[in-house]
Amino acid sequence: MTEKEYLWWHKGVVYQIYPRSFQDSDGDGIGDIKGIINRLDYLQDLGVKAVWVSPVFPSPMADFGYDVSDYTGIHEMFGSMEDFDELLKSVHQRDMKLILDLVPNHSSNQHPWFQESKSSIDNPKRDWYIWKDPAQGGGLPNNWLSVFGGSGWEYDETTGQYYYHAFLKEQPDLNWRNPEVQKAVFDAMRFWLKKGVDGFRVDVMWHMIKDEQFRNNPPNPDYSKDMSSYNKLIPAYSTDQDEVHEIVAKMRNVIEEFDERLLIGEIYLPISKLVTYYGHNNEGAHLPFNFQLLELPWDAEKINATINEYEGALPENGWPNWVLGNHDKSRIASRVGKEQAKIAAMMLLTLRGTPTIYYGDELGMEDVDIPEDKIKDPQALNEPGVGRSRDPERTPMQWDDSQNAGFTKGEPWLPLSDDFKEVNVKRQWDQKGSMLKLHRDLLKLRAEEAALNIGEYTPVFTKKDLLSYIREHKNSKFLVVLNLGTSEIIFEPELEWKGSVLISTHPEMEGKELKNKTKIAPNMGLLIKLK
Repeated sequence: MTEKEYLWWHKGVVYQIYPRSFQDSDGDGIGDIKGIINRLDYLQDLGVKAVWVSPVFPSPMADFGYDVSDYTGIHEMFGSMEDFDELLKSVHQRDMKLILDLVPNHSSNQHPWFQESKSSIDNPKRDWYIWKDPAQGGGLPNNWLSVFGGSGWEYDETTGQYYYHAFLKEQPDLNWRNPEVQKAVFDAMRFWLKKGVDGFRVDVMWHMIKDEQFRNNPPNPDYSKDMSSYNKLIPAYSTDQDEVHEIVAKMRNVIEEFDERLLIGEIYLPISKLVTYYGHNNEGAHLPFNFQLLELPWDAEKINATINEYEGALPENGWPNWVLGNHDKSRIASRVGKEQAKIAAMMLLTLRGTPTIYYGDELGMEDVDIPEDKIKDPQALNEPGVGRSRDPERTPMQWDDSQNAGFTKGEPWLPLSDDFKEVNVKRQWDQKGSMLKLHRDLLKLRAEEAALNIGEYTPVFTKKDLLSYIREHKNSKFLVVLNLGTSEIIFEPELEWKGSVLISTHPEMEGKELKNKTKIAPNMGLLIKLK
Protein backbone atom coordinates (compact mmCIF):
# COMPACT_ATOMS: atom_id res chain seq x y z
CA MET A 1 0.00 0.00 0.00
CA THR A 2 1.18 3.52 -0.73
CA GLU A 3 1.14 6.21 1.97
CA LYS A 4 -2.00 7.77 0.46
CA GLU A 5 -3.90 4.47 0.56
CA TYR A 6 -3.76 4.22 4.37
CA LEU A 7 -7.06 5.24 5.96
CA TRP A 8 -8.02 6.27 9.50
CA TRP A 9 -8.39 2.69 10.75
CA HIS A 10 -4.94 1.74 9.52
CA LYS A 11 -3.33 4.41 11.69
CA GLY A 12 -5.80 4.78 14.54
CA VAL A 13 -6.86 2.84 17.62
CA VAL A 14 -10.39 1.52 18.31
CA TYR A 15 -11.85 1.80 21.83
CA GLN A 16 -14.79 -0.42 22.81
CA ILE A 17 -17.48 0.99 25.10
CA TYR A 18 -19.98 -1.29 26.80
CA PRO A 19 -22.62 1.45 27.20
CA ARG A 20 -24.35 0.05 30.30
CA SER A 21 -21.06 0.40 32.16
CA PHE A 22 -19.27 3.47 30.85
CA GLN A 23 -21.03 6.50 32.37
CA ASP A 24 -24.50 7.02 33.82
CA SER A 25 -25.90 10.54 33.38
CA ASP A 26 -29.36 10.19 34.97
CA GLY A 27 -28.75 8.25 38.18
CA ASP A 28 -30.53 5.00 37.27
CA GLY A 29 -27.30 3.02 37.67
CA ILE A 30 -27.05 2.15 33.98
CA GLY A 31 -24.71 3.91 31.57
CA ASP A 32 -26.24 5.85 28.69
CA ILE A 33 -25.52 7.92 25.58
CA LYS A 34 -25.35 11.26 27.39
CA GLY A 35 -22.83 9.64 29.72
CA ILE A 36 -20.65 8.72 26.75
CA ILE A 37 -20.90 12.29 25.42
CA ASN A 38 -19.76 13.59 28.81
CA ARG A 39 -16.61 11.44 28.62
CA LEU A 40 -15.57 12.10 25.01
CA ASP A 41 -12.87 14.58 26.05
CA TYR A 42 -11.23 11.76 28.02
CA LEU A 43 -11.19 9.52 24.95
CA GLN A 44 -9.83 12.30 22.76
CA ASP A 45 -7.10 13.13 25.29
CA LEU A 46 -6.30 9.43 25.66
CA GLY A 47 -5.56 9.31 21.94
CA VAL A 48 -8.07 6.85 20.49
CA LYS A 49 -9.35 7.40 16.96
CA ALA A 50 -12.59 5.41 16.90
CA VAL A 51 -15.24 4.65 19.50
CA TRP A 52 -17.10 1.35 19.07
CA VAL A 53 -20.33 1.26 21.07
CA SER A 54 -21.98 -2.07 21.92
CA PRO A 55 -25.73 -2.20 21.03
CA VAL A 56 -27.98 0.70 22.05
CA PHE A 57 -30.98 -0.36 19.93
CA PRO A 58 -34.45 -1.11 21.34
CA SER A 59 -34.37 -4.53 23.00
CA PRO A 60 -36.16 -6.55 25.70
CA MET A 61 -32.60 -7.03 27.08
CA ALA A 62 -32.75 -10.82 27.33
CA ASP A 63 -29.07 -10.67 26.29
CA PHE A 64 -28.39 -7.02 27.18
CA GLY A 65 -29.03 -5.55 23.75
CA TYR A 66 -27.79 -8.40 21.58
CA ASP A 67 -31.49 -9.24 21.09
CA VAL A 68 -32.60 -6.36 18.86
CA SER A 69 -36.29 -5.50 18.43
CA ASP A 70 -35.73 -2.49 16.13
CA TYR A 71 -32.61 -2.06 14.01
CA THR A 72 -33.18 1.66 13.41
CA GLY A 73 -34.07 2.92 16.88
CA ILE A 74 -32.51 3.76 20.25
CA HIS A 75 -33.50 2.06 23.52
CA GLU A 76 -35.05 4.65 25.84
CA MET A 77 -32.84 3.35 28.68
CA PHE A 78 -29.83 4.69 26.74
CA GLY A 79 -31.54 7.88 25.60
CA SER A 80 -33.20 9.16 22.45
CA MET A 81 -32.35 9.44 18.76
CA GLU A 82 -31.60 13.10 19.45
CA ASP A 83 -29.05 11.99 22.04
CA PHE A 84 -27.51 9.63 19.50
CA ASP A 85 -27.31 12.40 16.90
CA GLU A 86 -25.57 14.58 19.48
CA LEU A 87 -23.12 11.76 20.24
CA LEU A 88 -22.29 11.35 16.56
CA LYS A 89 -21.83 15.09 16.12
CA SER A 90 -19.68 15.35 19.26
CA VAL A 91 -17.47 12.43 18.21
CA HIS A 92 -16.90 13.98 14.78
CA GLN A 93 -16.17 17.42 16.26
CA ARG A 94 -13.25 15.78 18.05
CA ASP A 95 -11.97 14.25 14.80
CA MET A 96 -12.91 10.80 16.02
CA LYS A 97 -15.06 8.09 14.45
CA LEU A 98 -18.14 6.23 15.71
CA ILE A 99 -18.63 2.50 15.07
CA LEU A 100 -21.92 0.78 15.87
CA ASP A 101 -22.52 -2.84 16.79
CA LEU A 102 -24.67 -4.63 14.20
CA VAL A 103 -26.42 -7.86 15.28
CA PRO A 104 -27.62 -9.45 12.03
CA ASN A 105 -27.44 -13.18 12.85
CA HIS A 106 -30.52 -13.05 15.05
CA SER A 107 -33.16 -10.62 16.23
CA SER A 108 -35.23 -10.48 19.39
CA ASN A 109 -38.31 -12.72 19.47
CA GLN A 110 -40.16 -9.44 20.14
CA HIS A 111 -39.06 -7.96 16.79
CA PRO A 112 -42.12 -7.33 14.56
CA TRP A 113 -40.48 -9.52 11.89
CA PHE A 114 -40.51 -12.54 14.20
CA GLN A 115 -43.96 -11.77 15.55
CA GLU A 116 -45.22 -12.00 11.96
CA SER A 117 -43.06 -15.00 11.14
CA LYS A 118 -44.43 -17.12 13.96
CA SER A 119 -48.07 -16.10 13.42
CA SER A 120 -48.68 -18.78 10.77
CA ILE A 121 -46.85 -21.17 8.44
CA ASP A 122 -47.96 -19.22 5.37
CA ASN A 123 -47.17 -15.74 6.68
CA PRO A 124 -45.03 -13.79 4.13
CA LYS A 125 -42.28 -13.45 6.76
CA ARG A 126 -42.29 -17.12 7.75
CA ASP A 127 -39.11 -17.73 5.74
CA TRP A 128 -37.33 -14.75 7.37
CA TYR A 129 -36.36 -17.14 10.17
CA ILE A 130 -35.23 -20.78 10.24
CA TRP A 131 -38.27 -23.02 10.75
CA LYS A 132 -38.19 -26.83 10.46
CA ASP A 133 -40.67 -29.66 10.91
CA PRO A 134 -40.04 -32.08 13.78
CA ALA A 135 -37.87 -35.09 12.91
CA GLN A 136 -39.59 -38.22 11.62
CA GLY A 137 -41.29 -39.74 14.61
CA GLY A 138 -41.19 -36.38 16.39
CA GLY A 139 -38.48 -34.48 18.24
CA LEU A 140 -35.74 -32.05 17.29
CA PRO A 141 -34.93 -31.41 13.61
CA ASN A 142 -31.21 -32.08 14.25
CA ASN A 143 -28.62 -32.03 17.06
CA TRP A 144 -27.53 -28.38 16.84
CA LEU A 145 -26.92 -26.75 20.21
CA SER A 146 -27.33 -23.27 21.65
CA VAL A 147 -24.17 -21.43 22.73
CA PHE A 148 -26.07 -20.55 25.91
CA GLY A 149 -26.98 -24.14 26.79
CA GLY A 150 -29.35 -26.85 25.62
CA SER A 151 -30.79 -27.42 22.17
CA GLY A 152 -30.69 -24.72 19.51
CA TRP A 153 -34.29 -25.60 18.57
CA GLU A 154 -37.44 -24.24 20.20
CA TYR A 155 -40.86 -25.75 19.52
CA ASP A 156 -43.74 -23.47 18.59
CA GLU A 157 -47.09 -24.94 19.66
CA THR A 158 -49.13 -22.65 17.39
CA THR A 159 -47.59 -23.78 14.09
CA GLY A 160 -46.17 -27.20 15.05
CA GLN A 161 -42.63 -26.38 13.88
CA TYR A 162 -39.29 -25.62 15.53
CA TYR A 163 -37.26 -22.43 15.05
CA TYR A 164 -33.48 -22.29 15.39
CA HIS A 165 -31.64 -20.03 17.85
CA ALA A 166 -27.84 -20.19 18.14
CA PHE A 167 -28.08 -18.26 21.41
CA LEU A 168 -31.12 -17.69 23.68
CA LYS A 169 -34.57 -18.88 22.61
CA GLU A 170 -35.43 -15.16 22.76
CA GLN A 171 -32.91 -14.66 19.91
CA PRO A 172 -34.25 -16.50 16.85
CA ASP A 173 -31.76 -16.72 13.96
CA LEU A 174 -32.62 -14.85 10.79
CA ASN A 175 -32.58 -16.79 7.52
CA TRP A 176 -29.78 -15.13 5.57
CA ARG A 177 -30.53 -17.27 2.52
CA ASN A 178 -33.66 -15.13 2.06
CA PRO A 179 -32.99 -12.05 -0.16
CA GLU A 180 -35.71 -10.09 1.69
CA VAL A 181 -33.82 -10.52 4.97
CA GLN A 182 -30.65 -9.34 3.29
CA LYS A 183 -32.36 -6.25 1.90
CA ALA A 184 -33.98 -5.40 5.25
CA VAL A 185 -30.69 -5.53 7.17
CA PHE A 186 -28.74 -3.72 4.42
CA ASP A 187 -31.37 -0.95 4.51
CA ALA A 188 -30.89 -0.71 8.29
CA MET A 189 -27.14 -0.35 7.71
CA ARG A 190 -27.79 2.45 5.20
CA PHE A 191 -30.02 4.22 7.75
CA TRP A 192 -27.06 4.60 10.13
CA LEU A 193 -24.47 5.22 7.42
CA LYS A 194 -26.56 8.09 6.00
CA LYS A 195 -26.59 9.61 9.49
CA GLY A 196 -22.79 9.56 9.36
CA VAL A 197 -21.88 6.47 11.39
CA ASP A 198 -18.35 5.45 10.40
CA GLY A 199 -18.83 1.69 10.29
CA PHE A 200 -20.04 -1.46 12.00
CA ARG A 201 -18.69 -4.25 14.10
CA VAL A 202 -20.76 -7.24 12.95
CA ASP A 203 -21.74 -9.61 15.76
CA VAL A 204 -21.03 -13.36 15.27
CA MET A 205 -20.34 -12.91 11.56
CA TRP A 206 -19.27 -16.54 11.17
CA HIS A 207 -22.69 -17.80 12.35
CA MET A 208 -24.76 -16.04 9.71
CA ILE A 209 -25.33 -18.90 7.22
CA LYS A 210 -26.17 -22.49 8.12
CA ASP A 211 -25.78 -25.73 6.21
CA GLU A 212 -28.55 -25.99 3.62
CA GLN A 213 -29.05 -29.70 4.37
CA PHE A 214 -29.17 -29.14 8.17
CA ARG A 215 -26.79 -32.06 8.77
CA ASN A 216 -26.01 -33.09 12.35
CA ASN A 217 -22.87 -31.62 13.91
CA PRO A 218 -20.18 -34.20 14.79
CA PRO A 219 -19.21 -34.94 18.41
CA ASN A 220 -16.22 -33.09 19.86
CA PRO A 221 -13.55 -35.61 20.93
CA ASP A 222 -11.95 -33.00 23.22
CA TYR A 223 -15.11 -32.30 25.23
CA SER A 224 -14.90 -32.58 29.02
CA LYS A 225 -17.58 -32.18 31.67
CA ASP A 226 -16.24 -28.85 32.95
CA MET A 227 -17.02 -27.26 29.55
CA SER A 228 -20.36 -25.72 28.60
CA SER A 229 -22.74 -28.10 26.84
CA TYR A 230 -22.22 -26.25 23.53
CA ASN A 231 -18.72 -27.75 23.36
CA LYS A 232 -20.11 -31.30 23.12
CA LEU A 233 -20.30 -30.87 19.35
CA ILE A 234 -18.09 -29.30 16.68
CA PRO A 235 -20.31 -26.67 14.95
CA ALA A 236 -19.22 -27.82 11.49
CA TYR A 237 -22.65 -27.29 9.89
CA SER A 238 -24.13 -24.49 12.01
CA THR A 239 -21.25 -21.98 11.57
CA ASP A 240 -18.58 -20.86 9.05
CA GLN A 241 -20.31 -22.04 5.86
CA ASP A 242 -18.78 -21.09 2.50
CA GLU A 243 -21.81 -19.03 1.50
CA VAL A 244 -21.25 -16.61 4.40
CA HIS A 245 -18.54 -14.93 2.33
CA GLU A 246 -21.13 -13.86 -0.26
CA ILE A 247 -23.10 -12.15 2.52
CA VAL A 248 -20.00 -10.43 3.90
CA ALA A 249 -19.14 -9.20 0.39
CA LYS A 250 -22.67 -7.77 0.06
CA MET A 251 -22.27 -6.00 3.41
CA ARG A 252 -19.00 -4.57 2.16
CA ASN A 253 -20.80 -3.33 -0.98
CA VAL A 254 -23.23 -1.41 1.24
CA ILE A 255 -20.29 0.08 3.16
CA GLU A 256 -18.59 1.07 -0.12
CA GLU A 257 -21.60 3.23 -1.06
CA PHE A 258 -20.17 5.69 1.48
CA ASP A 259 -16.70 7.20 1.90
CA GLU A 260 -14.14 5.68 4.28
CA ARG A 261 -16.50 3.50 6.31
CA LEU A 262 -15.25 0.43 8.18
CA LEU A 263 -16.53 -3.17 8.34
CA ILE A 264 -15.31 -5.28 11.27
CA GLY A 265 -16.35 -8.91 11.77
CA GLU A 266 -16.54 -10.81 15.05
CA ILE A 267 -15.03 -14.20 14.17
CA TYR A 268 -13.74 -16.80 16.64
CA LEU A 269 -11.90 -19.09 14.22
CA PRO A 270 -8.34 -20.36 13.68
CA ILE A 271 -6.08 -18.09 11.60
CA SER A 272 -6.41 -20.19 8.43
CA LYS A 273 -10.19 -19.71 8.46
CA LEU A 274 -10.17 -16.20 9.90
CA VAL A 275 -8.23 -14.73 6.98
CA THR A 276 -10.83 -15.98 4.48
CA TYR A 277 -13.16 -13.28 5.86
CA TYR A 278 -11.03 -10.60 4.17
CA GLY A 279 -12.80 -11.93 1.09
CA HIS A 280 -11.79 -12.40 -2.51
CA ASN A 281 -9.52 -9.48 -3.52
CA ASN A 282 -10.07 -7.95 -0.04
CA GLU A 283 -13.77 -7.39 -0.75
CA GLY A 284 -14.95 -8.83 2.57
CA ALA A 285 -14.48 -7.40 6.07
CA HIS A 286 -11.78 -4.72 6.38
CA LEU A 287 -10.92 -6.15 9.81
CA PRO A 288 -11.96 -9.72 10.65
CA PHE A 289 -11.36 -9.50 14.40
CA ASN A 290 -8.19 -11.34 15.37
CA PHE A 291 -8.76 -12.84 18.84
CA GLN A 292 -5.52 -14.84 19.07
CA LEU A 293 -4.25 -12.82 22.07
CA LEU A 294 -7.56 -13.55 23.84
CA GLU A 295 -7.27 -17.29 23.30
CA LEU A 296 -3.56 -18.16 23.47
CA PRO A 297 -1.65 -19.28 26.56
CA TRP A 298 0.52 -16.38 27.80
CA ASP A 299 3.70 -17.88 26.41
CA ALA A 300 6.28 -15.90 24.41
CA GLU A 301 7.14 -18.73 22.02
CA LYS A 302 3.51 -19.53 21.22
CA ILE A 303 2.59 -15.86 20.81
CA ASN A 304 5.62 -15.25 18.60
CA ALA A 305 4.71 -18.24 16.43
CA THR A 306 1.10 -17.05 16.14
CA ILE A 307 2.05 -13.47 15.22
CA ASN A 308 4.23 -14.81 12.42
CA GLU A 309 1.62 -17.34 11.29
CA TYR A 310 -0.94 -14.51 11.11
CA GLU A 311 1.41 -12.15 9.27
CA GLY A 312 2.18 -14.94 6.81
CA ALA A 313 -1.47 -15.89 6.26
CA LEU A 314 -2.75 -12.36 5.54
CA PRO A 315 -3.89 -11.84 1.95
CA GLU A 316 -2.06 -9.22 -0.12
CA ASN A 317 -3.04 -5.79 1.25
CA GLY A 318 -5.03 -7.45 4.06
CA TRP A 319 -4.62 -5.24 7.13
CA PRO A 320 -3.95 -6.95 10.48
CA ASN A 321 -5.65 -6.19 13.78
CA TRP A 322 -5.26 -7.24 17.41
CA VAL A 323 -7.65 -7.51 20.37
CA LEU A 324 -6.72 -8.04 24.04
CA GLY A 325 -10.10 -7.73 25.73
CA ASN A 326 -13.83 -7.47 25.09
CA HIS A 327 -17.24 -7.82 26.75
CA ASP A 328 -17.22 -11.63 26.42
CA LYS A 329 -13.79 -12.53 27.79
CA SER A 330 -12.04 -12.27 31.15
CA ARG A 331 -10.03 -9.03 31.47
CA ILE A 332 -6.37 -9.12 30.50
CA ALA A 333 -5.16 -8.06 33.98
CA SER A 334 -7.03 -11.05 35.45
CA ARG A 335 -5.79 -13.45 32.80
CA VAL A 336 -2.08 -12.62 32.99
CA GLY A 337 -1.66 -10.50 36.16
CA LYS A 338 -1.18 -6.76 36.66
CA GLU A 339 2.51 -6.67 35.75
CA GLN A 340 2.11 -8.68 32.57
CA ALA A 341 -0.95 -6.61 31.62
CA LYS A 342 1.51 -3.75 31.00
CA ILE A 343 3.55 -6.03 28.73
CA ALA A 344 0.32 -6.94 26.93
CA ALA A 345 -0.55 -3.26 26.46
CA MET A 346 2.88 -2.53 24.98
CA MET A 347 2.47 -5.49 22.64
CA LEU A 348 -1.03 -4.47 21.56
CA LEU A 349 0.01 -0.91 20.76
CA THR A 350 3.25 -1.74 18.94
CA LEU A 351 2.32 -4.75 16.79
CA ARG A 352 1.51 -4.09 13.14
CA GLY A 353 -2.21 -3.57 12.66
CA THR A 354 -5.23 -1.86 14.21
CA PRO A 355 -5.49 -2.37 18.01
CA THR A 356 -8.79 -2.49 19.91
CA ILE A 357 -8.78 -1.43 23.57
CA TYR A 358 -11.64 -2.57 25.83
CA TYR A 359 -12.82 0.16 28.21
CA GLY A 360 -11.07 0.00 31.57
CA ASP A 361 -8.20 -2.17 30.33
CA GLU A 362 -6.17 1.05 30.05
CA LEU A 363 -6.47 1.27 33.86
CA GLY A 364 -5.65 -2.38 34.48
CA MET A 365 -9.20 -3.07 35.67
CA GLU A 366 -9.66 -6.70 36.69
CA ASP A 367 -12.61 -9.08 36.70
CA VAL A 368 -14.96 -8.37 39.59
CA ASP A 369 -16.27 -11.27 41.67
CA ILE A 370 -20.06 -11.03 41.34
CA PRO A 371 -22.12 -12.51 44.20
CA GLU A 372 -24.54 -15.23 43.04
CA ASP A 373 -27.60 -13.13 43.81
CA LYS A 374 -26.30 -10.29 41.62
CA ILE A 375 -25.39 -12.31 38.50
CA LYS A 376 -27.17 -10.85 35.47
CA ASP A 377 -25.62 -12.75 32.55
CA PRO A 378 -28.01 -15.29 30.96
CA GLN A 379 -25.04 -17.40 29.85
CA ALA A 380 -24.26 -18.09 33.52
CA LEU A 381 -27.87 -18.30 34.69
CA ASN A 382 -28.81 -20.87 32.02
CA GLU A 383 -26.06 -23.32 32.97
CA PRO A 384 -25.04 -22.77 36.61
CA GLY A 385 -21.53 -24.00 37.28
CA VAL A 386 -20.42 -24.38 33.66
CA GLY A 387 -21.88 -21.39 31.81
CA ARG A 388 -19.19 -18.75 32.29
CA SER A 389 -20.57 -15.42 33.48
CA ARG A 390 -19.51 -12.41 31.44
CA ASP A 391 -20.54 -10.01 34.22
CA PRO A 392 -17.04 -9.81 35.82
CA GLU A 393 -15.58 -8.01 32.76
CA ARG A 394 -18.62 -5.74 32.30
CA THR A 395 -18.50 -3.84 35.57
CA PRO A 396 -18.66 -0.01 35.70
CA MET A 397 -15.77 2.16 34.50
CA GLN A 398 -13.68 3.53 37.36
CA TRP A 399 -13.36 7.30 36.91
CA ASP A 400 -12.31 8.59 40.33
CA ASP A 401 -12.32 7.78 44.05
CA SER A 402 -15.76 9.25 44.78
CA GLN A 403 -18.84 7.16 45.51
CA ASN A 404 -19.40 4.49 42.84
CA ALA A 405 -16.12 5.59 41.19
CA GLY A 406 -17.85 8.55 39.53
CA PHE A 407 -19.90 6.17 37.35
CA THR A 408 -23.34 6.86 38.81
CA LYS A 409 -25.17 8.67 41.60
CA GLY A 410 -27.53 5.70 41.84
CA GLU A 411 -27.08 1.98 42.50
CA PRO A 412 -24.72 0.55 39.83
CA TRP A 413 -26.31 -2.22 37.73
CA LEU A 414 -23.28 -4.43 38.55
CA PRO A 415 -21.01 -4.12 41.60
CA LEU A 416 -17.79 -2.13 41.33
CA SER A 417 -14.36 -3.47 42.07
CA ASP A 418 -13.15 -2.91 45.65
CA ASP A 419 -9.95 -1.31 44.31
CA PHE A 420 -11.61 1.64 42.52
CA LYS A 421 -10.12 4.21 44.92
CA GLU A 422 -6.65 3.31 43.63
CA VAL A 423 -7.47 2.06 40.12
CA ASN A 424 -9.20 4.99 38.47
CA VAL A 425 -8.69 7.58 35.73
CA LYS A 426 -8.17 10.57 38.02
CA ARG A 427 -5.45 8.91 40.08
CA GLN A 428 -3.59 7.28 37.19
CA TRP A 429 -3.74 10.06 34.58
CA ASP A 430 -0.31 11.57 35.28
CA GLN A 431 0.94 8.94 37.72
CA LYS A 432 4.41 7.76 36.72
CA GLY A 433 4.43 4.01 36.24
CA SER A 434 0.63 3.71 36.11
CA MET A 435 -1.16 1.61 33.50
CA LEU A 436 -3.04 4.66 32.19
CA LYS A 437 0.11 6.78 31.84
CA LEU A 438 1.73 3.89 29.94
CA HIS A 439 -1.26 3.79 27.56
CA ARG A 440 -1.19 7.56 27.09
CA ASP A 441 2.51 7.55 26.26
CA LEU A 442 2.19 4.60 23.87
CA LEU A 443 -0.84 6.05 22.10
CA LYS A 444 0.85 9.44 21.69
CA LEU A 445 4.05 7.97 20.26
CA ARG A 446 2.10 5.57 18.05
CA ALA A 447 0.14 8.48 16.55
CA GLU A 448 3.32 10.48 15.90
CA GLU A 449 5.47 7.72 14.42
CA ALA A 450 4.51 6.13 11.10
CA ALA A 451 6.86 3.26 11.94
CA LEU A 452 4.54 2.31 14.83
CA ASN A 453 1.23 2.70 13.01
CA ILE A 454 1.79 1.69 9.37
CA GLY A 455 5.41 0.50 9.52
CA GLU A 456 6.74 -2.91 8.57
CA TYR A 457 7.01 -5.71 11.15
CA THR A 458 10.14 -7.86 11.42
CA PRO A 459 10.49 -10.57 14.11
CA VAL A 460 13.69 -10.65 16.16
CA PHE A 461 14.35 -14.20 17.29
CA THR A 462 15.62 -14.40 20.85
CA LYS A 463 15.39 -16.49 24.03
CA LYS A 464 12.42 -18.23 25.61
CA ASP A 465 10.12 -15.82 27.53
CA LEU A 466 11.35 -12.87 25.43
CA LEU A 467 9.30 -11.52 22.56
CA SER A 468 11.01 -9.02 20.29
CA TYR A 469 10.40 -7.35 16.93
CA ILE A 470 11.30 -4.29 14.88
CA ARG A 471 8.85 -1.75 13.45
CA GLU A 472 10.20 0.51 10.73
CA HIS A 473 9.08 3.01 8.13
CA LYS A 474 11.50 4.86 5.84
CA ASN A 475 14.38 6.02 8.08
CA SER A 476 12.61 5.48 11.39
CA LYS A 477 13.13 2.21 13.27
CA PHE A 478 11.96 0.91 16.67
CA LEU A 479 12.92 -2.21 18.61
CA VAL A 480 10.36 -3.74 20.99
CA VAL A 481 11.58 -6.15 23.69
CA LEU A 482 9.04 -7.79 26.02
CA ASN A 483 9.78 -10.16 28.90
CA LEU A 484 6.73 -12.39 29.39
CA GLY A 485 8.49 -14.28 32.15
CA THR A 486 9.34 -13.79 35.82
CA SER A 487 13.13 -14.12 35.51
CA GLU A 488 15.83 -11.74 34.29
CA ILE A 489 17.01 -12.60 30.77
CA ILE A 490 19.99 -11.42 28.74
CA PHE A 491 18.76 -9.97 25.43
CA GLU A 492 21.48 -10.62 22.86
CA PRO A 493 19.94 -11.08 19.40
CA GLU A 494 21.94 -11.91 16.30
CA LEU A 495 22.00 -8.34 15.09
CA GLU A 496 23.96 -5.18 15.82
CA TRP A 497 21.81 -2.47 17.39
CA LYS A 498 21.88 0.58 19.60
CA GLY A 499 19.26 3.04 20.69
CA SER A 500 17.51 4.91 23.47
CA VAL A 501 14.55 3.73 25.51
CA LEU A 502 11.54 5.98 24.83
CA ILE A 503 8.88 4.07 26.78
CA SER A 504 9.14 1.27 29.32
CA THR A 505 6.94 -0.61 31.75
CA HIS A 506 9.74 0.33 34.18
CA PRO A 507 9.91 4.17 33.93
CA GLU A 508 13.44 4.29 35.37
CA MET A 509 14.65 2.76 32.09
CA GLU A 510 13.31 5.63 29.97
CA GLY A 511 16.06 7.75 28.41
CA LYS A 512 18.72 5.07 28.82
CA GLU A 513 21.06 4.27 25.93
CA LEU A 514 21.36 0.56 25.19
CA LYS A 515 23.13 -1.57 22.60
CA ASN A 516 23.65 -5.16 21.46
CA LYS A 517 23.46 -6.94 24.83
CA THR A 518 21.28 -5.91 27.75
CA LYS A 519 19.57 -7.38 30.82
CA ILE A 520 15.77 -7.48 30.66
CA ALA A 521 14.19 -7.62 34.10
CA PRO A 522 11.11 -9.76 34.84
CA ASN A 523 7.86 -8.21 33.53
CA MET A 524 9.83 -5.57 31.63
CA GLY A 525 8.90 -4.08 28.29
CA LEU A 526 11.11 -1.69 26.32
CA LEU A 527 10.29 0.45 23.30
CA ILE A 528 13.65 1.53 21.88
CA LYS A 529 14.26 4.11 19.16
CA LEU A 530 17.11 2.68 17.09
CA LYS A 531 19.94 4.85 15.80
